[in-house]
Amino acid sequence: MKIMSVNSGSSSIKFQLFDMPEERVVSSGQIEKIGFTDAISTIKFNGDKQQRILPIKDHVAGVKEIIDSLIKFGVLDDMSEIKGVGHRIVQGGEYFKASTLVTPEALEKIIEYADMAPLHNIPHAVTIKGFQAILPNVPHVAVFDTTFHQTMAEDAYMYATPYEWYTDYGVRRYGFHGTSHKYISQEVNKLLGRTDTKVIVCHIGNGASISAVKNGVCVDTSMGFTPLEGIPMGTRTGSIDPAILNFMEHKLNVDSDEMNVILNKKGGYLGISGLTSDARDLEAAIEKGHKRAKLAFDLQAKRIADYIGSYYVYMGGLDAIAFTAGIGENSPGLRKLVLDRLEVLGVKMDETLNNTRGAEVITTEDSKVKVFVLKTDEEVMIARDTLAFVK
Repeated sequence: MKIMSVNSGSSSIKFQLFDMPEERVVSSGQIEKIGFTDAISTIKFNGDKQQRILPIKDHVAGVKEIIDSLIKFGVLDDMSEIKGVGHRIVQGGEYFKASTLVTPEALEKIIEYADMAPLHNIPHAVTIKGFQAILPNVPHVAVFDTTFHQTMAEDAYMYATPYEWYTDYGVRRYGFHGTSHKYISQEVNKLLGRTDTKVIVCHIGNGASISAVKNGVCVDTSMGFTPLEGIPMGTRTGSIDPAILNFMEHKLNVDSDEMNVILNKKGGYLGISGLTSDARDLEAAIEKGHKRAKLAFDLQAKRIADYIGSYYVYMGGLDAIAFTAGIGENSPGLRKLVLDRLEVLGVKMDETLNNTRGAEVITTEDSKVKVFVLKTDEEVMIARDTLAFVK
């Protein structure tokens, strides 16, 4: 049966269409620049790629364009072939402990959590409504970035703020990229051939997070109340002294809303290097001797190693580290900067393997901790959860 995985933004909808339970990708694509007269519709299938420019006024029109294109190019005979739609939702708060069927009540709760993820939850909700309008008779399933991290203990998810901030307003650490961390930790356990494991997953993309997974269960993660906490990223600062905010608001004469934009959009690789938020461009600059570009990589690598060391202690040991996402998979330079700092934990990187594209294990045979480089697949996790509700 055909299941669709959907990931939407404020002006975009990305999708993958799967044959399930075989988990075969039938088609993928995206709608970009929703709300504009020159929106871009891209559909990929059977090694072919079809793209066109057209006006798409809203997410409902975007959903219709996706379904119509799939039928037009023969990927589907009829929209009734789609038996379920899974939607990635960034913030599920404490209310959603697992993926759930989208009911009116669930949708209302997703919208309620939008103040904790304003750039994400509202577009997700709008897209759900769009798909429900076009496909009203199939299950729609919400799959949350936060649920995998709901197994953390209080000492891992609480902040040392007034306790009422938590009880009255839900201020706590939630963590994100949960579907990726779950998928990769499960893949690592398959490779290790057991489930009684201590694994650290490094999801390093333009957004980046790290998780500690013990016996298949998340016990800690680097992102917090929002995706801003943790290590430096493409444009996010990561964790900083909160007193800096008030200090710099006065120095720059900006309000807290503008400061939030600065922390999310002008920090990280971009802020440190002064050049770019793209890791590939940063590495090219490092090759040319750009000191601040190198500092951006060094700073992130040091913080990643800090988290790994902390999680090593918290879990009482470590069996494996896994790098994933765009930078984690494709930057041997960053991996080396991290792993060179971890020799004290018994990590022995194999230089040749680390520089070999497609190598799954990049440590020596006698390394006490195995290091994997794995491709993540958040879409298939969404499809799996959706299939469970369809069944």
